[in-house]
Amino acid sequence: MFKALREEAPLYYNEEHDFYALSRHEDVSEALRDYKTYSSARGAILELIKANIDIPPGVLIFEDPPIHDIHRKLLSRMFTPRKVFALEPKIRQFCADSLDPLLETGKLDFVKDLGSQMPMKVIGMLLGIPDEDQEAIRDFANEQMRTEEGKPMKAADEGMVSGDIFGAYIDWRKEHPSDDIMTELLNVEFEDETGELRKLTREELLTYINVVAGAGNETTTRLIGWSGKVLAEHPDQRRELVQNDELIPDAIEELLRFEPPAPHVARYVTRDVEIHGRTVPEGSVMMLLLGAANRDHRKFAPDGDVFDIHRDTKQHLTFSSGTHFCLGSSLARLEGRIALEEILKRVPEWEVDLSKASLSPTSTVRGWDTLPTTF
Repeated sequence: MFKALREEAPLYYNEEHDFYALSRHEDVSEALRDYKTYSSARGAILELIKANIDIPPGVLIFEDPPIHDIHRKLLSRMFTPRKVFALEPKIRQFCADSLDPLLETGKLDFVKDLGSQMPMKVIGMLLGIPDEDQEAIRDFANEQMRTEEGKPMKAADEGMVSGDIFGAYIDWRKEHPSDDIMTELLNVEFEDETGELRKLTREELLTYINVVAGAGNETTTRLIGWSGKVLAEHPDQRRELVQNDELIPDAIEELLRFEPPAPHVARYVTRDVEIHGRTVPEGSVMMLLLGAANRDHRKFAPDGDVFDIHRDTKQHLTFSSGTHFCLGSSLARLEGRIALEEILKRVPEWEVDLSKASLSPTSTVRGWDTLPTTF
């Protein structure tokens, strides 16, 4: 379908749901960077934009500059390369703790046993959420993205969920500061859009932490799931990775390109715009099909539909582009690399049982809820 769209309908219009879609790499990349024409301020999900709900301040992915830049700058100090790479030993330990007990069983569910465990522990550690509460927080974050067939998306129907679930942790951290994101956000001073020097309000804090908890869990979980399926389907390339782990970072990039955990993003069109000889009117919703752009042979020659760990994957759009380039991309890459290294060390060969695998039902991400394998 993506290929048909790229070749036959590079600007596609869906009458039933009233949205436009771009699928070629050049078009999608350009639109991601043009935030004045393609705005995130009403949300980045088709259902949310259509519902025209209030977006609380601090939801970075649903903001445009200049306010986006102010909020992003605050969070970016939490994800500096130095801070991210200092996490490597801990992430490795989380992987070992999940994988080692399974080695005698001959069975590994890439999502349930690792993908939904390790990212949760990493984000829990960064935010300062106690171990015993992490699963509840992960499930709360994931639940916000779930959809049921034939029913509207929860947030579009009921409005965005507040981050009140994090209130108790904020109160605790005020009294017991620690070396984590929550403490840092509590104490940071910044100049807001009015020029006032201040700290974050409680509502802003709750929103920030809600955003980090959701974004840091779900997408990395899906990446680990896709690594299990795609590498099972390409055993020769999997064996290359076993023999030479220096290829693993490139393999993670190719996995991200080939099966992006978030395959599309939506924007609100702020002015009439001419594309491929047609006018897209102001007020339209534009779907940017990242998954289609990532397979475009014009960018990823000779055939973007082929998985190849030796491919030059520069400028894949899985982490977006421009002002909304993913803040946690270096952490996601690190988690993906370590997970794959630790799996391949222990389990060089596996087969997926697709009869027992299930896809995750959401409007925003695409991937597996369960991916059982035998080895």
